[in-house]
Amino acid sequence: MLKAHMEAKERALLAISQIPTHSGHPLHKGTPREAFIREFLSTHLPESVAIGTGEIIDSKSRPGESRNQYDIVIYKKNYPKLDFGGGISGFLIESVIATIEVKSTLTEPELKKAILAARNAKRLEPSVTTSFSSGYIPPSVLNYVISYAGPATMDTVYGWIPKSHSELGLNIANLPLDINERVRVVAPSIDAVFVLGTGFAYFDNTPNSFANDEVRKANPELKWVFCNTETGSLLMFFLLLQAATANIEAKWLNAVAYLETFRVPGVKFGTA
Repeated sequence: MLKAHMEAKERALLAISQIPTHSGHPLHKGTPREAFIREFLSTHLPESVAIGTGEIIDSKSRPGESRNQYDIVIYKKNYPKLDFGGGISGFLIESVIATIEVKSTLTEPELKKAILAARNAKRLEPSVTTSFSSGYIPPSVLNYVISYAGPATMDTVYGWIPKSHSELGLNIANLPLDINERVRVVAPSIDAVFVLGTGFAYFDNTPNSFANDEVRKANPELKWVFCNTETGSLLMFFLLLQAATANIEAKWLNAVAYLETFRVPGVKFGTA
């Protein structure tokens, strides 16, 4: 049932994505397609998370400095956020589960931009207090790219990833073979790319993988898994997000780090 539902949804997304093609401005093509993904997420993710758009900050972020804007940010509802107006928010890194960049057509330059934005997101440092956790907890913010069109095969998309990493000076050591250690390794940039109707590629540090212990032992340098398939990309996208949100974690914001520069004159102390 789940597989059939997601396959139907993938076909539907590809079909309705053709509606904005009659528009005469690129923004008027991309914005509706982003909205289609947003609607899919809002009707399929648990109510413990919310969906927004904007930038991500940590305790070291400063006013006015350059930051990436992310098309879609999936964040925990029980954390604060900054309202910049016009539907744009500033999200505390402590609250962010994943970011999603939506592309009408995936190209190498666009993927490289997404890789750079993902790298920047993963460099942010959370300030939290943790009591306990249960289930799979992603080792860092997850960064995904989803596109309605792109190259004919995911072999091409996969080839762009190490090329961009090399150009950006991102090196990846071999991953641990033990899955319990492997899932704690942070991806160097993006965690997965999905091209609807074409296939997907993901960094192999997830518990939901087509690679098992036997495959990894036979291929100890394995880091990515990619697949060419007309259906299944949306299902894999959903499964990865479901795994990232289906956990129990007693963790809360340690706001002290954000108040490092908070000073007021004339503080007095009473003894009454």
